[in-house]
Amino acid sequence: MVGKRTDNAITATTLTGASEDPTYAGVTSFMRRKLTKQIDDANVIVWGIPLDVTVTNRPGARFGPQAIRRASAIFDNDPQYPFSIDLFEEMAVIDYGDCALDLGRPWEIEQAIEQQATHLIEGGAFLLSLGGDHYVTWPLLKAHAEQYGPLALIQFDAHQDTWPDDGERIDHGSFITRAVRDGIIDPASSIQIGIRTIAPEDYGIEILFGDDIEEMSAASIADAISGRVGSAPCYVTFDIDCLDPAYAPGTGTPVSGGPSSAKMLSVIRRLGVLDIKGADVVEVSPPYDHADITAIAGSTIAMYMLGLQAERLANEGR
Repeated sequence: MVGKRTDNAITATTLTGASEDPTYAGVTSFMRRKLTKQIDDANVIVWGIPLDVTVTNRPGARFGPQAIRRASAIFDNDPQYPFSIDLFEEMAVIDYGDCALDLGRPWEIEQAIEQQATHLIEGGAFLLSLGGDHYVTWPLLKAHAEQYGPLALIQFDAHQDTWPDDGERIDHGSFITRAVRDGIIDPASSIQIGIRTIAPEDYGIEILFGDDIEEMSAASIADAISGRVGSAPCYVTFDIDCLDPAYAPGTGTPVSGGPSSAKMLSVIRRLGVLDIKGADVVEVSPPYDHADITAIAGSTIAMYMLGLQAERLANEGR
């Protein structure tokens, strides 16, 4: 069609508004947002962190950001369910691309992620990060705590990630230990949802185990989260292995007995009352995925986080 503009990721002339790209073609960015390093006018920045050097089981999460972006193209230009609004009518969202990492110098990874994240959020934009393995949440938490103070953590996960840490390990299973020890998160207002493994410590963090949430409604899970977090500034991290492997086979450490994607999405939908300062979706590992099941789940979770931000901005503008 004459005059039709495609490849919105690079040809967009504004940070708001829908794209005209087909779901099956075009330059890939998260939900067709403009790929740019110009962050001044952005309300939300989507950022990939393609890291999987810290996994204790199956690698492959370095391909997670790429897969989540590809799967996000399925979201067309209509108002997104269940928000019933065009998420980008007023909310300026960019895709900043990926974190610059030198995997040949692993001792620099933590500082590299933290410094780049700090640059992205210091102007007040909401940072939505796409992992990568769960280690990336540690430097992300540090950057957000520097900006907003100690945080309540909402962790959707099959694992507590509270294994011993000597302060030097690069490990996706011990970042909670560091965050509690260093005062980055407040255990008294933090909560973990979907845990189906046993770790040596809980540090006073409230846990909703897999058996618990199987018996609870989405509304009651959301109420438990809101009751725990209250008005504290909070950070949401969603390890895709929170979901049962039936809904997320493409992950490094799958654990049976988890919730459905529908139930957890319904929980997230109810978290708009919270003061969410940042979020990530991690541990999507495409080599173990089938038909993009896991990538689609990860991209939908990320889209829901954008939906909550769009509603918040709309409410603030009233």
